[in-house]
Amino acid sequence: MCLSSCLGNRHAVGKQGPITLDLRSSAFDPKEKVWTRFPPEGSKYTPPHSSCDFKWKDYCPQVFRTLRKLFKVDAADYMLSLCGDQALRELSSPGKSGSFFYLTSNDQYMIKTMKKAEVKIFLKMLRAYYNHVRSFENTLVTKFFGLHCVKLAGANQKKVRFVIMGNLFCSDHFIHRRFDLKGSSLGRTTDKPQTEIDEYTILKDLDLNFIFRLQKHWYQEFQRQVDKDCDFLEQENIMDYSLLVGVHFRDKRVIMTEGSFDSDSSRGSSPHLSPHLSRGDTDPNRMCTIRLGSNMPTKAELTVRRTDCEPQLIGEPTGEFYDVILYFGIIDILQDYDISKKLEHAYKSFQYDPTSISAVDPKQYSRRFKDFVYKAFQEDNI
Repeated sequence: MCLSSCLGNRHAVGKQGPITLDLRSSAFDPKEKVWTRFPPEGSKYTPPHSSCDFKWKDYCPQVFRTLRKLFKVDAADYMLSLCGDQALRELSSPGKSGSFFYLTSNDQYMIKTMKKAEVKIFLKMLRAYYNHVRSFENTLVTKFFGLHCVKLAGANQKKVRFVIMGNLFCSDHFIHRRFDLKGSSLGRTTDKPQTEIDEYTILKDLDLNFIFRLQKHWYQEFQRQVDKDCDFLEQENIMDYSLLVGVHFRDKRVIMTEGSFDSDSSRGSSPHLSPHLSRGDTDPNRMCTIRLGSNMPTKAELTVRRTDCEPQLIGEPTGEFYDVILYFGIIDILQDYDISKKLEHAYKSFQYDPTSISAVDPKQYSRRFKDFVYKAFQEDNI
């Protein structure tokens, strides 16, 4: 998989042609794809290699070349990241969907395997996606750079479809906490005991114990962009997406249990020592790279949930603040409200509060999602 991806991407990116932002309708046609065969002995167009015979497919190559230009991706850096000497790193376990994830050695790009149904959804919405990201430079939706398929030769002729996307947490700052937020409550807690939660644990809505208070300018921009992104996803009949949030604590405190912290002083170091500075903290030009959803300094107010009432999605503010740097974006945007999700909604509605379950129609999902994130992210008036 890794070698095939490397060879295929090197071939595809190396075939750079003229790029225009005003693409013809034919460029978005799902049938617009290019197959290239890679025999082990090499060919007129492909190098010899040590893998088995395989075919490489590029979906809508002109569209993705243009998207990479829109996202200001340098072709040489992109190729080096995906096809350099260092191998891709496979993440420890597949996601809930059964997809496998790989990271480039520089953490800049992520490769996700996809089901055929997901590819169909993506190709169906590709034109709308292109128009959206072209219109809104600060969009929070996932940045996609390529859609490909590897077909192995032989009896089984197995196909592996995958998408290349940006890694939201590619940063000089260490990410101390990760939250996957949907705005629903059913099953929205981590299954790990508190003692096992670490910086790689994906926490969920009911694990969130902060309100992030953004400066007025950033909050207004955040609200505008979330509205636009959710309108786009609703129009494309998409639901079940999340706001993925990464939190870097500037004061070097680590969350140990919900609502409490373990400072360095409890491990024998002085609480008066200056916080450890990452490369990002020491770079005087770092402020230039602040943008919506990336490298955003803000305040996180600790919250505590009441135990004498129904579970609260957002806890009560405590007045205890921490200086943090945030990274966030909208992920998992390739799930439409299909028959399986409609059946899931109908089945779970008999057992639980219909408003608490994740599988709801796109209009309701968008409204609930926005209601939640506008409580988790608020304007800093304090």
